[in-house]
Amino acid sequence: MEATAFCPAHITGFFKAYLENNNQKKSEELGSMGAGFSIKEGVTTHVNIFPKDNQNSNFKITTTGYQSDKTDVSEYVLNEFLKLGNFENLFFDIQHEITIPVGYGLGSSSAVALSLSYALDHVLKTKLDQTIIGKIAHNAEINCKTGLGDVLASYHGGFEIRVKPGAPGIGQVEKINTEDISIIMICFSPISTNKFIKERLFQINGLGGKMVDRLLESKNYEHFQDMSLEFAKYVQVMTLRMEKLIKELSSNGIKCGVALFGETVFTMIPIDKEKQVLKILEKYSDGIIIKSKLDNHGARLLNN
Repeated sequence: MEATAFCPAHITGFFKAYLENNNQKKSEELGSMGAGFSIKEGVTTHVNIFPKDNQNSNFKITTTGYQSDKTDVSEYVLNEFLKLGNFENLFFDIQHEITIPVGYGLGSSSAVALSLSYALDHVLKTKLDQTIIGKIAHNAEINCKTGLGDVLASYHGGFEIRVKPGAPGIGQVEKINTEDISIIMICFSPISTNKFIKERLFQINGLGGKMVDRLLESKNYEHFQDMSLEFAKYVQVMTLRMEKLIKELSSNGIKCGVALFGETVFTMIPIDKEKQVLKILEKYSDGIIIKSKLDNHGARLLNN
């Protein structure tokens, strides 16, 4: 038996974090409000199950494309599904095909968790409600401390505002329709999400909540990019090469934002500006350039 699922990468432009506090909220109630968008690149996960022979472990996890140095999110998701039935005699061959750089603010860990959750539900015939599939992936992110709101966002897809924190079924998003636009970004280096949030939480939450209200009023992707840039400057995530690139884009009339958290600059532009933007980004040979479009469908099974 086998199954394949896909989850788009997700970029957050600004957010307000809801972390554990003295009230001891459940993992599915934690997360973030904020705004961002999903793109057509991401993680495709293949799961094959076989009768378990004499293997020491009951699973094998491999990745192709961009590599992740940890498997804790995948293991968390698998262990949650193993609680749902008598699966101890099965061996799980899990393969993640990752087409986005890991650790650059593109939500790779949530895409791993959610694509795996969809694939396991299908291959094990657990027939969970889709919000439960999403909740398992969200809880993996929260408990492994790899993200806050990317699962909720990439579950829905598109350009979204997260208006209530939490897992799918608890958290809420408002999707914003846009014209047909291109998304081009350049990734310079990774940033530790967990470390950054801990150090800058007061700054992050002071501005992030206000920006959600502002974007709900305008519902405009250019306004979103302006706020993303304002947020990145306020929480001091900008590096010198980011500032140099942003200044050059701005001088050419190109709006942009910053992916949180990574040393990654993105721009959402009309299609006729693609060549102009690519010409500027190609000067920066130390970055990984990604050209994409919005993924409006969100996480899903593929050809099963």
